[in-house]
Amino acid sequence: MAKHTVIFANGEMHFPEAVRKIAQTADLKIAADGGFFYMQQLEMMPDLLIGDLDSVTAEQVSLAEAAGGRVSRYPADKDETDLELALLAAAEWGSDRITVVCALGGRLDQTLANIHLLSLPQLSDIDLRIDDGKVEVLLIRAQAEIFGDQGDLLSLLPLTPMVYGITTTNLKYPLIGENLGFHQSRGISNVMLTSKALVEIQSGLLLCIHDRKEVLE
Repeated sequence: MAKHTVIFANGEMHFPEAVRKIAQTADLKIAADGGFFYMQQLEMMPDLLIGDLDSVTAEQVSLAEAAGGRVSRYPADKDETDLELALLAAAEWGSDRITVVCALGGRLDQTLANIHLLSLPQLSDIDLRIDDGKVEVLLIRAQAEIFGDQGDLLSLLPLTPMVYGITTTNLKYPLIGENLGFHQSRGISNVMLTSKALVEIQSGLLLCIHDRKEVLE
């Protein structure tokens, strides 16, 4: 049986009702430190609160514990961000699918770090996506299906010096066994022709940014 984990990061939440809809599909909900604040806004409680907990109060920690959540506290001087710890915990739990919400916006360095976490080796067999309800971000290692609406924008950005053998299906500007380099912008602003697109690659790491015309309802 598939296990879906939703992780609340400590970025920004622009579309609360869309995030609520995503979180309601979760088998496990994790708050990465200050992500607990956004869960409270949606009147939700975490199954796991994890991090150095410098962005939550003692009262919030007590609330999480009283609701039956587990708290995993790490020292402030650690090598991983709170979101990385949450992702690794979700993988250890046996998640088949992980959706990270509230991970975009705010500090640029944190946003980029959050996106780069999609490439964690321990998550290579998991369907892992960042989704704020409007923009969905995923990493393609072999192939991925993207579900949306006709007219949604899809941008493909290499995260390795070259991505080889890119083939797309149901996009306005098709790629057929083509290569893209890290320095190229050719993959920006493609357009979905149907409600489902497929992107396949032969080697490399390809970042896919799906910008919906409409916020999830």
